Formats: sequence, C-alpha cells, structure tokens
Amino acid sequence: MQSMSWKQDGSLLASSCKDKKLRVFDPRVQLTPVQIAQCLQNNKDSRILWIKDSDHILTTGFDQMRGREVKLWDSRKLTSSLGSANLGTASGTLMPLFDPDTGLLIVSAKGDSFIDCFEVSGSEPFLSQVSHCVTDAPTRGVAAVPKLVLDVSSCEVMRVLQLTDSSIVPVNYHVPRKSGQEFHADLYPDTVGQTAAMSAEEWWKGGDKQVERVSVDPAKRPKPKDTKPANQMPAKKEVPSRKSKEESPGPGCSTSSSPLSSLSSSAAPSRSPSSTSGLSSGCLPSPSQSAKAISSLLGPSSKFRHLQGGVLHRDTHFTNLRGLNLTTPGECDGFCANRHRVAVPLATAGGQIAVLELSQAGKLADTGLPTIQNSVNVADFTWDPFECHRLVVAGDDAKIRVWLVPNGGLTEVLTEPKAVLQGHTEKIYSIKFHPQASGLLASSSYDLTVRLWDLESGREVKVLRGHNDQIFGLAWSPDGKLLATVCKDGKVRIYDPRKSADPVQEGSGPEGQRGARLVWVCDGRYLMVSGFDCRSERTLYLYSTKSLSSGAIASAPTDVSPSTLIPFYDPDTSVVILTGKGDTRVYVFEIVPEAPYFLECASFNSSEPHKGLAFLPKTECDVRDVEVARGLRLSKTSIEPVAFKVPRIRKEFFQDDVYPETAVWWESSLTASAWLAGSDGKYRHISLKPKDMTPVSEAPKEVQVRKYLPSSHYLEEKTDEQKKDELLSAMIGKLGNMEENPLPQESFQGVDEDEWDD
Repeated sequence: MQSMSWKQDGSLLASSCKDKKLRVFDPRVQLTPVQIAQCLQNNKDSRILWIKDSDHILTTGFDQMRGREVKLWDSRKLTSSLGSANLGTASGTLMPLFDPDTGLLIVSAKGDSFIDCFEVSGSEPFLSQVSHCVTDAPTRGVAAVPKLVLDVSSCEVMRVLQLTDSSIVPVNYHVPRKSGQEFHADLYPDTVGQTAAMSAEEWWKGGDKQVERVSVDPAKRPKPKDTKPANQMPAKKEVPSRKSKEESPGPGCSTSSSPLSSLSSSAAPSRSPSSTSGLSSGCLPSPSQSAKAISSLLGPSSKFRHLQGGVLHRDTHFTNLRGLNLTTPGECDGFCANRHRVAVPLATAGGQIAVLELSQAGKLADTGLPTIQNSVNVADFTWDPFECHRLVVAGDDAKIRVWLVPNGGLTEVLTEPKAVLQGHTEKIYSIKFHPQASGLLASSSYDLTVRLWDLESGREVKVLRGHNDQIFGLAWSPDGKLLATVCKDGKVRIYDPRKSADPVQEGSGPEGQRGARLVWVCDGRYLMVSGFDCRSERTLYLYSTKSLSSGAIASAPTDVSPSTLIPFYDPDTSVVILTGKGDTRVYVFEIVPEAPYFLECASFNSSEPHKGLAFLPKTECDVRDVEVARGLRLSKTSIEPVAFKVPRIRKEFFQDDVYPETAVWWESSLTASAWLAGSDGKYRHISLKPKDMTPVSEAPKEVQVRKYLPSSHYLEEKTDEQKKDELLSAMIGKLGNMEENPLPQESFQGVDEDEWDD
C-alpha cells in the first residue's frame, strides 16, 4: 500500500497500492473493498485524497511515460477520470494538500523547486491551475497550517509551510480584495473545528456525528480569558505594523468564476498578497511603512513616482514558446537579451538554449527550434555586451563555453562551441562581463573562488579568494576598477583584482541566507544589495563603498517571498527596477545619495507570473513617449516587451530633465590586456534627443488662460433696479423665443368645409 485517505464524513476509506489499483472500503460493513479499479498507470509512488464531502477522489502519481500527473475520479464510477493535469517529468513523488473550504489543491514534490496550486470544482473544468510558485531551494516537504491561524484581514485563504534543507518557508495565498475593512464571508465558510465528534467505539457502532464547524470570523471567535493578576499593570501596547494591500489580480489561469480565480501567493509570513518565485509567483505588497514615514517626514519625492509600466502591442510578442526551463538556478536571471536577440533556456536534455531574433517576433512554429546544445545543464549564461553575436554559457561541469551566433540567427543546431574555458574545479554559480574592457569575464563557483578570463586568449588571468560559503552574486563597478560580491557567509566584499587576490573591503551583508543580488548605484558611491532579513522578508540594503565595515546605511523592506529580487539599475535616472522569478509585481525605486535614499515609485503588475525580466539598451526607448526603460518579460509561453514611461503633458518637447546624455555601454573603451596592464577606460556619451525636437527646458512658457471670471464679478452687490431689469430682460427673451418657435399644432393642416357635409 502506498497511501490512504478518509472521506471527510468518516464513512469511507480509499487506498492506492503498488499494483496500480484504487480501492474504496466501508470498514464498518465489510473488510473487502466496495469499489476496486485499475486507475493508476505506473506502480511508482502515488498519493490519494478525498475531495471535500463529495464522492470525488484525487490521485497523484506517474503516467506510463513517467510523467507526473494529477487526476480526479468519481468514487462511484472509477472507470475513467473526470479531469487531469500534467506536471512534467521528474523523479520526485508528488505531495498533495487539499483545503476543503476553498477547494484549493497544493501540489509539490521532494526535490522540486516549485509549488503548484489548483482549484478543484465539481464541474468542468474540474482542475484549474491558479498559480505556479518557483522557490529558491528544493522542497523536502510541505504542510498546511490550521485555518484559524490565517490572517483573514488581508484575505489570506491558505498558508503552506515549505521544508527545505536548511529552513522552513511559509507560502501565503491571498485573494486580492480591499483588506482590513470587513470580514469577507464568501471566502471563509465555517471550517471544521478541533474537537472530536465521537469516540472510536461510537463510530464502530454506526455513529455518524460530524465535527462541529467553527467560524473563522475573528469577531465570532471566543475571546481568551484574562489571566492577569488584578494588581498587574497592563502591558504597553505595541504599535501594529501596517499591512500592505494590493488590489491587482494575482497570478492565475483559472477559468472558474470563483472568488479564488484571481488568487495570488506569497512565500513566508506576509501580510499582503504577493507573488513568489514560482507562485510567487511571486507574487504584491508595497514597501514598509517605515520607509514611507521617512519620506513623508523629510519631504523629497521622486519625479518618477508615477512611472507607468505597460506591455507593448501583441505584434511585438513571441508566442507559442514551448518547453521553457522553469528551474534555472537562483543565481541565474532566467534568460538574457541584447538589442538584436534573446536567449531562452529549454527544459530538454543537453542544456539546450534557443536564440530568437527580436526582428522576427510573432508566433513560433510548433516544430522544434534550432538551439545551442551545451551537453550539460546550464548554470548561467549572458551575452557579450560588446559583441552581440557572442553568447557565454556556464555549465554544471565547471566549464564555460563560448558560442558565436551567425548573422540572421540560428538556422541549425550548434554543437561545437567557439572556445571552452576550464579552471574551476566545481560547478559555476554566475558569470559577468567587464563593463569597459572587451573580452574580460568574471565567474564565481562552488569552489569558492572568483576567476577572471581573457576570452581573446582563452586563458584564466586572475583568481580571487576570501569567500567561506556560496557566492550569491557579483557586480563590477561602473568604471570597471572594482568587483563586489555578496556571499552566504553574511559578508559583502569589494575586490581590486589588479592589486590583490584578497578583498580590499569587507562588511556585514543581509542576515537572511536564502539568496542575494547586488548592483553599484549613484556613480559607484553606493552598493545596493537585494536580499532577506532575519524574518525572511525581502529587503533592499544600501552600503557606502567607502566604508563597507560600517554596515548598511539604509534599508527598504518590500514583501515576503522565496525568490530573490533581481535588480536592474538605470544610471541616467538612478531608478532601480526589481522583480523575482515567479513574481507578478515589479518594484521601482529611485535611489538618491542622501536620506531617505530609497524613494518608492509606482509598481508594475502583470496578470500572470513572469520567469524573468531583461532590459534593452537606452537607445531602444521611445523618447517621444517619455519611455525611460524597455524590458522583455518572459512568461511560461511568451516573451513580451514592457515599456516604462514617465507621464508628461508637453510630449511634443524633448524631456531633457529625464534624458541626460547616456553612456554608450555597448561599446568597449579598451581591451582586456590593456585593463590588466593598468589602463582604465571611460564611456563616451550621446544625446537621445531627436533632431526635430526642442528640449522642454528651452520651450516657451505656457500662457495661463483664465477659465472663470474673477470672483469680484460674482460677489458684486447689485441694486434692486439692476435685478428688476435682468428679470424683465429674461422674461422678454423667453417670450421672443416662443414667437420664433411656434407650437407643433400650429403647423397641422385643417379640414376643408366640403368634407364636413354628409
């Protein structure tokens, strides 16, 4: 026997066995099955659940091709399933959790880095996927918390605990409603209580008492008795933290009209709907009250606070994308793009990467695409910023492969890389190109080293040491002189690779050990790190690059979710755009060099979880529409361009306050050998102003046109004679209008006299 499940009323027991058969027992009547059928296609581990108090049974297992599947059956007729969902091929046994109050089904498996959520209904469609949550760490187990623990004020309808190798991560499911105002009874029917209805002896004698149901409404729950001594002073009340709210729809593809069809999820104990990395999908709260309070006290506000994100026309989308790899490592961005093409990892064997030309957007063919075959699982990959045809891929075999994509894109499968770089002794975490020198690459690995490579010579040129644990991320300074890293050992380090293999600065990093990213901001004066605090809340930290040892000078909490926020920084506007794999929300902050440092801007929400967000050069932005950033959003089956625009009135003028001269970072300023010899490069800058546009700073000032008469006109006191004249004039005018417009009956024709005669 592999699993068993009681019907909710306690009358029947179902079991699944390795002989692929499903059995239904009525233990009080007979010890042999009352129903038996060959329902399972594979004898590998299966699980079984009764659905609500109905006659439906849900099974999870493997099909004949060892693909994992979820099926719904009618216990009265086990000949064919009512509905099914395929969850791909993997070895882990599915672990289902079902909430009978909401009809939500949670499915995960040991070793998986994602959690799926379905809504189960008694009519078609029987199984509707609600969200897909990608997690940072593989799952070792899942469990649901009791219903009475949920935060009903934020419309939390379910909470699951994910067990990983080193932590327990809560995953919250919220329905987007105006929370905190009233109890939403349609989301919270009375739930099963925790007091037994009868004893085992009573049940054997035929008892059918049901467990008493209790209300989830906090106002209807019994209040705990006050056990304080009479002479004890009341404890000082803590100021409750504000609960973030979000009304945008969360990720979901359910076609049901249920209030849960727009369910959103967030990982960890969040008080707001959020999408996690996967379900996270990830998955929609706003930054903490403390950051907003600082802004309100000190006064500054961002001119980008009303930044608007929007998906561009469908003609620019890639659709029908199939076989996408949804489980790329946490250190990988998920996919990468340059101004000409985009590289997307596929789930097929051999570490295959599809390359799509941006000029050929549209629906992709159903047949297989020509790909780059790496022969091993892909850990990270990136385009060379100075050579748009060169793609560099890091693999699980500790090798870095260099590929050249031909002009016009891939027309056949590539199996032989241009070069292979070897030096690391263990799997590689991530790779980053130097921002100034051509052909200079940095890579971090499980061997706890960071190595620099000269692609032109194909050799390793530097080895940086000093890390004691996994390297979460690395980033070059804008001038290319320094390299910063953030590590699982809780440290942020800065290296000067040309002078020393050891860090020149070191300071305490984020407290959480679930992942982190970093980026240089404000012309290299600060390091911004996105990581987790001790409560697993995703938080942004700001460090001074002059004194890392002093710790973070500012922080801005965002939400609770298992996916790491991946930052994109625009040096022209000092705006950082962040999102996690599996999230549905994109955060936007302007970073300023003085307090409060983080200025929150409007966020962008999508209707379904995205698997990655990559940005294009500034020259791809439509400056006539005041577009300051353009990205590509990767979803499960498509790639969509997303434009971030600043709302302005006088768009006929070039908004030079938004568009300073931009650095041409896609052109190298020196070679790798010159940089290694001690030379430093410098970007050239260009203006984005079209020739036929006038800067708004030089535009003529608008003349204000008075829309209303001055108040003195209305407040002027009139004499009785003036009032009488005005009234008489109005009456005469009305009579005159009646003469000019005769009554309708006056136009009717009469009857001739002879027509009256008999």
